[in-house]
Amino acid sequence: MTTPQSAAAQAEGQTIPRLLHRNATEYGEHPAVTSLDIEGHPTLSWSDFRTAIAEFSRGLAGLGLGKRDRMLIMAASSPDHLVADLAAVHLAAIPCTAYATLSPDQIRYVARHSAAPVVVLGGAGELERWLPVLDDLPALRHVVVMDAATIPAGDERFVSFAEVREAGRAALAEDPAAFEAVWQAIQPDDPLAMIYTSGTTGDPKGVVLSHRNAVHEGLAVQGLHDAPMHAKNIAYLPLAHIAERELSIYMPLLWAGHVHTVADAAGVVAALGRVHPESFFGVPRVWEKMVAGMKNMLGGVPEDRREALLSANALLQEGYKLRSDGKEVPAELAERIAKTDEAVLAPVRTLLGLDKVLVASSGAAALPVEVLYFIAGLGVEIQEVWGLSETTGAATSNSAGGFRAGTVGKPLEGVEVKVAEDGELLVRGPIVFLGYLQEDGSIADATDADGWYATGDIGTIDEDGFVRITDRKKELIITSSGKNVAPTRIEGLLKEHPLIGQAVAIGDDRPYITALIVLDDEIAPGWAAGHGIEASGIDELAAHEQVLAEIELAVESANSRLARIEQIKRYHLITQAWTPETGELTPTLKLKRRVINERYDAAIKDLYPAATPAS
Repeated sequence: MTTPQSAAAQAEGQTIPRLLHRNATEYGEHPAVTSLDIEGHPTLSWSDFRTAIAEFSRGLAGLGLGKRDRMLIMAASSPDHLVADLAAVHLAAIPCTAYATLSPDQIRYVARHSAAPVVVLGGAGELERWLPVLDDLPALRHVVVMDAATIPAGDERFVSFAEVREAGRAALAEDPAAFEAVWQAIQPDDPLAMIYTSGTTGDPKGVVLSHRNAVHEGLAVQGLHDAPMHAKNIAYLPLAHIAERELSIYMPLLWAGHVHTVADAAGVVAALGRVHPESFFGVPRVWEKMVAGMKNMLGGVPEDRREALLSANALLQEGYKLRSDGKEVPAELAERIAKTDEAVLAPVRTLLGLDKVLVASSGAAALPVEVLYFIAGLGVEIQEVWGLSETTGAATSNSAGGFRAGTVGKPLEGVEVKVAEDGELLVRGPIVFLGYLQEDGSIADATDADGWYATGDIGTIDEDGFVRITDRKKELIITSSGKNVAPTRIEGLLKEHPLIGQAVAIGDDRPYITALIVLDDEIAPGWAAGHGIEASGIDELAAHEQVLAEIELAVESANSRLARIEQIKRYHLITQAWTPETGELTPTLKLKRRVINERYDAAIKDLYPAATPAS
């Protein structure tokens, strides 16, 4: 009997171009990429996909892009986006997708810092952001635009995506060996890609990843979840997000998967119904919206059907909680769960497009445990992961074979995690990035002398090895009495109620904890209709006594599970949703606490009347 190779052994000598070559050779006719946005868009097979990459790669070479040059991309998820990224990789250049929500000033910073000679833009929306700063980017030589119709006339810097590919096609036909020679010289520890951090505590940093980082990450995840070959997935998050890059660029190369791109994340629910993927990653907000929508829908279902669904959900939750605690599910209960699942919940999963999901996961922020339980009650068990761009995505993960609700699982194969004296989590292993890009083009290592990377997250590791994240090191609230309070726990408990879309806990250098609570403008109208409330808009809803009473109950429910020092004494209700575009969230949907504190300064001051005694 042979022992399966470790992820490290499988990754040895492997690069992303080698995986693409294997797929085009061994699985050439299998589907690789499909756009769900363009009606009738042909699916690219792995053979077609590699041909497109080779052609665009030679086209980029004709523009002067070469080894270690950076190339910025700002465009929605699409087959052309994937082609552009991997074409740069085959030149040993370093592609970097920038978030489409960046302001012109932020674009100026990342473009100058990266010194990218070539940028690839989607179309009119991206051009609007870039045009004001183009003349202030001395390193920039060419702007490639996917939508040729939006190219400004009379500017020689601009060229269409189609023209670059056409030129590359001719160059490839003339000298195919040139394409093959460049990628074959690439080594596992060479740079693969770069990701800019959100820059919530300063200027964004360019996180440079290697081929070894991405391949080891993918192999470790594949082994942990026993992911099948040719699995389907949906690429709907920005490709500037490390999770989406790993899940929709690198991992599909490992298992010759089929990626379905969606340009607008709002279309992910419809996409699930069309694709029925085997693998699905949702940031917490996606799962929260799904649960809130389900609960709203139940309000309009006949009572007998609603009770059947809720009873079935509770039954599956019971089994899930037993297994989460490391206990066996009694045979009689297991039989009841199986029968109920098939009769009641299987049709619900089919309706949601989750009926074929083998690996469901969540990361980037804490997932409220009640959301985790409710989804488990539908027969979909979400495996929470934890990691950063600097760890190529997940450093830890739960799995079907070993999970604990409320934790982010155990370290991936070959990865070490430990807790520093101040509670900060440190990571070491082959997924830790090469370092941060410097302005001179060098890459500065960010690990200590022993190879440990300090993540900035505070957490614990239990006796069974499960990691629990308690907060960000820089986000801990220290009250005026010197007590340390973790805001994300408070915020997660508040967001368990479907009416609450977002929340931020306040209390740094103050006598007690307060909160800013954002009414969910998508869920609230449906909730109100189900409760017989008529209102002309979200502002009127926010002033309705029944809505206010429900928010009060949500706060009381959260407080009942918090220590006295953590409890919310006062709160302020907001009706304007926070988004990356409005500035309160990062592109990865994390809270920009400094921005929120400044923007709602007056409201926060009202929560702390001078006469209020400390608690």
